[in-house]
Amino acid sequence: MTAVTRTGDRQFRQVRRRPRAGRRPRLPLVVLLLGALYCLTPVAWVVLAASKTPRELFTTFSFAPGSGLLDNLASLSAYGDGQFWRWGLNSLLYAGLGAVLSTLVSAMAGYALAKFRFRGREALFSVILAGVLVPGIVLAVPQYLLLASVGLAGTHWSVLLPVIINPFGIFLCRVFATAAIPESTLEAARLDGAGELRIFATIVLPMMVQGLVTVFLLQFVGIWNNFLLPFIMLSDQEKYPITLGLYTFLSKGAGDSDLYPLVIMGSAVSVIPLIALVLVLQRFWRADLLAGGLKG
Repeated sequence: MTAVTRTGDRQFRQVRRRPRAGRRPRLPLVVLLLGALYCLTPVAWVVLAASKTPRELFTTFSFAPGSGLLDNLASLSAYGDGQFWRWGLNSLLYAGLGAVLSTLVSAMAGYALAKFRFRGREALFSVILAGVLVPGIVLAVPQYLLLASVGLAGTHWSVLLPVIINPFGIFLCRVFATAAIPESTLEAARLDGAGELRIFATIVLPMMVQGLVTVFLLQFVGIWNNFLLPFIMLSDQEKYPITLGLYTFLSKGAGDSDLYPLVIMGSAVSVIPLIALVLVLQRFWRADLLAGGLKG
């Protein structure tokens, strides 16, 4: 009876020492909450500051809402006969068309590097990887000199052409093509008489769509937020993107405090397309995760 009691006590102590299955670690949750707070605090400040009049901006608490949201939006729209919205259209042109072309070129290059065997393939891929490490500021001036020599500096093409080749996008597309496209599918299509262009358009692109969405989104956000390249390439304000246009607002605001609410309102409005794009494209990531779960 004593042995049975001791055995029962020992098992009871082991059960007590065993962690609860439903208990979740708190440290990761705290770290995630702090990270979210760190990232969302500036966004909250911009949204709240965009609602303030010039007087409220400098006299009220930073995170207190103001009373001039609609007035600031109307003033922003009226400034320079709607110049801000022209900058927004320019940004959509640069980011939208540039991201589409860059994604298409990255898909073709990544697919070729993943599925075709040719001399110098690995050396070429190493050069592309080295291009990922080169910061854009190093290439901006040589790109300007090159485009100026052919008469394209100061045009929309001077902002579009340099962003079409994206080494990081090519790297990602090679990884996606290697993982998503079976060799047997390509061989079957070739045996059926399909040409390489048809295979790429009807088989490769649909299989890589989740990866291409990622490349498109990264490139769109990068071009949308790009400041240095338009700053060097463009001199006509009618061709400015939003980033460069807001910079001119801020420069003029140094002597006119009434422009500060317009700059903040413009910054808040400029984030809306990026949020909308993420909300629209997230379903592709969900589909990719669901497909991975079903395969597992």
